[in-house]
Amino acid sequence: MVVELKGKTALVTGSAKGLGKRTALQLAEQGCDLIINYLESEQEAREVKATIEELGVKAITVQADIATTAGAHKLADAAEAWVGGVDILVNNAGPFVRKRKLFSEYDEETIIRLMNGNLLSVMLLDHRLLPYMRERRWGRIIHFGFGHANEARAWPHRAVYAAAKTGLVSFTKSLAVEEAPFGITVNLIGPGDIRGVNKERTIAEAKDEQDPDSPLGRPGTGEDVARVIQFLCMKDSSFLTGNVIDVTGGFDPIRANIKDLM
Repeated sequence: MVVELKGKTALVTGSAKGLGKRTALQLAEQGCDLIINYLESEQEAREVKATIEELGVKAITVQADIATTAGAHKLADAAEAWVGGVDILVNNAGPFVRKRKLFSEYDEETIIRLMNGNLLSVMLLDHRLLPYMRERRWGRIIHFGFGHANEARAWPHRAVYAAAKTGLVSFTKSLAVEEAPFGITVNLIGPGDIRGVNKERTIAEAKDEQDPDSPLGRPGTGEDVARVIQFLCMKDSSFLTGNVIDVTGGFDPIRANIKDLM
């Protein structure tokens, strides 16, 4: 098996569980050393670290709250202390309020946390880790949004989260243009409605299951998302930058919610 990313180091935020975990494992299988970030899931982070090390690559765990400025700097400090920086930065983590709420029902603290965690801290982490990539004239930055974020449509009951992520779309495209001369690509992944255990499952584990809400007919998995990220991180994927790539199986969560309001 060709391990194309051998010698590269990746930081995946929120990688103790869910889509972040599946992405970290996918990159490790390609020979990448990993920085595993977690907020409260220390045991899960240690288990991911052990699994990655069994693949013959190195890994460390770092506790940090990406929804705070201090957390973003703590992560960057840890990356710089370990290997000087990172070649691949996957900004997966971001707070989300599952219960639907009108904007008027949010408290100020939640609004600030959602905006910080999904936009500001992503920008700050990028800003801190860009110099290392620039020096090497190679880097891969992946942001996480949601399916169809590029269209910036109304998303009732998700106003704050949607505002942060659609702002991240614009930032992704701007940063991609600015960093292209340095060999750094910047793209955004828009996952579909991938829930629960499916976030960590492989395609093989879900391919024979039925999902009536999915136009594709099966549920999405973490591997569906991680495979796209892996492709974007490959050395020969250098012409792909400034893109928003939906990984949804054809599902549109915004239109689905609008139907519920009618």
